[in-house]
Amino acid sequence: MVIDLHAHFVPRAFLEAIEKEGGPYGASLRRDGKDPTMVVGGRPYGPITRHYFDARPRLAEMDKTGVDVQVLSLCPPMVYWADGPLGASLARTFNDELAGAVADNPDRLAGLATVPLQDVPEAAAELERAVGLGLKGVSIGSNVNGKDLDHPDFLPFFTKAEALRAVVFIHPLDVIGVERIRSYYLHNGLGNPFDTAVAAARLAMGGVLDRFPRLQVCLAHGGGALPYLVGRLDRIHKVRPEGREKARRKPSAYLRRFHYDTVVHSDLVLRYLVDLVGNDRVVVGSDYRFDMGCLDPRRTLVAVRELSRKDRSVILGGKAARKLLGL
Repeated sequence: MVIDLHAHFVPRAFLEAIEKEGGPYGASLRRDGKDPTMVVGGRPYGPITRHYFDARPRLAEMDKTGVDVQVLSLCPPMVYWADGPLGASLARTFNDELAGAVADNPDRLAGLATVPLQDVPEAAAELERAVGLGLKGVSIGSNVNGKDLDHPDFLPFFTKAEALRAVVFIHPLDVIGVERIRSYYLHNGLGNPFDTAVAAARLAMGGVLDRFPRLQVCLAHGGGALPYLVGRLDRIHKVRPEGREKARRKPSAYLRRFHYDTVVHSDLVLRYLVDLVGNDRVVVGSDYRFDMGCLDPRRTLVAVRELSRKDRSVILGGKAARKLLGL
């Protein structure tokens, strides 16, 4: 069973809510082409083609590429740009629409909720409601309006996620150092993987993973830069007292606390990732349907000759994804 754990969904009702209510928060829907584009803080996100909200073209492409199940989640800009009440309303709209799409295609689609983490109690309550709707977990940003995920304010949310056995999928958002990487699309090419690494390192070194030993976390884009810089983090732990303040172990000891998708765009990098964390911690991902994604993840993975037949079989067979999602 090929399970694509990184695929995006943007329902029309969510777009309409942004268009109707987003103005006071600098959010709008631009309709200057065939497909609308979300605009938040002057930055465009899109275009949002029908593949994001219409199941028919999505299922057709899944059939064509041999993907059995897609796990759907909201793409940036998520809902943190709004105030608490609007963020909560947008999250409820998205989660209701997502639960409906999954209910219409229960053998082909699963879902990860979105929650308004700018209001942590509301986020925890909405996660519980969404899991009650049948969603498998939650997708969150790598930071929340600049607040890192090891901040004490987020502890009640992680408490709820662990209690619900809800998968927490971390997707980069509002990336670090953006002023220096606006050119050449580097905010995506470098900013996204760096911000994911910051989020993961802070969860490990900040003691969050120790505090929540059953918390299930999956990192987008192969863990970003984390797998390739973990040696430097271990060095910090060894030689710097501040690197040992909160975590019980060195950073590399937490690598298998995470799962990682396959959206890395390099056969050798994927081989290194599998060697580092194990084939049972790697899940198929496509980043459907963005140009920086991999629209044929099964074929791409089959072609990675640097992986053993067993590695390819375990990842494509969805061992990690089935366990994470309870499928």
